Amino acid sequence: MSGVRAQQKEKTRRAIIDAAFSQLSADRSFSGLSLREVSREANIAPTSFYRHFKDMDELGLTMVDEGGLALRQLMRKARQRIADGGSIIRTSVETFMEFVQNHSNVFRLLLRERSGTSAAFRAAVNREIQHFIAELADYLEDYGKCSRELAVIEAEAMVTLVFNAGAEALDLPAVARKPLAERVINQLRLIAKGAAALKHDRRFTE
Repeated sequence: MSGVRAQQKEKTRRAIIDAAFSQLSADRSFSGLSLREVSREANIAPTSFYRHFKDMDELGLTMVDEGGLALRQLMRKARQRIADGGSIIRTSVETFMEFVQNHSNVFRLLLRERSGTSAAFRAAVNREIQHFIAELADYLEDYGKCSRELAVIEAEAMVTLVFNAGAEALDLPAVARKPLAERVINQLRLIAKGAAALKHDRRFTE
């Protein structure tokens, strides 16, 4: 019986998170959501919300964690596709742009709360971005056989560029996203070539 209750509790918790994500839009940020609205969308009483989250801030932080994890998992799958013979940069950019298109509200949350008014939210988004950079640096260090320092610098530049492009893609019609993706691919190739040229620089080998 306790197993059934645990499953129901998890199902309701999932419904609350999904309800909050569904209410985000280009015109509405997380700070504009109310507990009552989220509860109504999740088909629960407002008082039931507190059985799952302490307050709206805790819900928002959970959503940031989930959004960051979902993006990292998707990019890991992209790297697996690369291992099967795909283009590293093209596959990564196409995968990222698919995420922005298919999970626009998740990306909007990460984007907005990165520079929002809540210090806790800013720290949570920054932590997710640092995880993203660290995983990419691990890959670049192994794949490119370069120093950790250079891999981190390259990863930071790439993540910054791609996140900015994602922000731009949110407001573009589908037809305009392909030229944006091509531009980003070329910019990332420039970063990669620059990193390759610096690989034997004494500043990054000593």
